[in-house]
Amino acid sequence: MEIKEELTIPKLIEEAQLFCVEQSKFQHKELYGVTDGKAVGTLIEQKFQKHLHDKYLVTVGSSAKGIDLPSDNILTDIKVTSIKQPQSSCPFRDAKQKIFGLGYNLLVFVYDKTDDPASQTAILHFVSCSFVSKERTADFTTTSILNEMKQVGANCDDIVSFLEGIKLPADEITLKQIAEIILATEIPVGYLTISNALQWRLQYTRIVNLTNDVQGVEKIVSYNKPK
Repeated sequence: MEIKEELTIPKLIEEAQLFCVEQSKFQHKELYGVTDGKAVGTLIEQKFQKHLHDKYLVTVGSSAKGIDLPSDNILTDIKVTSIKQPQSSCPFRDAKQKIFGLGYNLLVFVYDKTDDPASQTAILHFVSCSFVSKERTADFTTTSILNEMKQVGANCDDIVSFLEGIKLPADEITLKQIAEIILATEIPVGYLTISNALQWRLQYTRIVNLTNDVQGVEKIVSYNKPK
């Protein structure tokens, strides 16, 4: 019996690239005419999880738990979204996620779907695939402005006022605690756009369009890959 090796982050990135190449040639009968992005995303997530499972020892989480690959050494959620509107939602755990990141990595597959009436099949061209380390999963604008405020000597009240202005979903006491952490901690710039809702809404356009190298954002497949 073949002994499978344990999945690692470098292997995950390697397999994601192989998967994008394979799937971009695959004709999906079950997706022909399907416009529901969630149905497409679920199918691709399951296919990729099976792709990993066939080769490696890997812990696969349930969607109820919120993270697809929850083992400590991987800790990565898989997101599949259309290039027409590259976004998805994720569970809201804590207001600090918008500033300090989600707490886990993201593997983001972005596809362009075309239906072929002749064969009654759909083809998903994977135009972008990125691995975003957890340090880069905060909101770009929020982290950028907070870093600028710190550079010009903002105090706790200034930070609280800013957080109130962006309607960060937290009460007054929590906002003050968050402001104190912000002043005491280095904040890496995030590369997502995170909108407040009952769940966070994550938008990936910045990552899809990224043309320069950013530590913590690995462009696996891209039509404008960093030179």
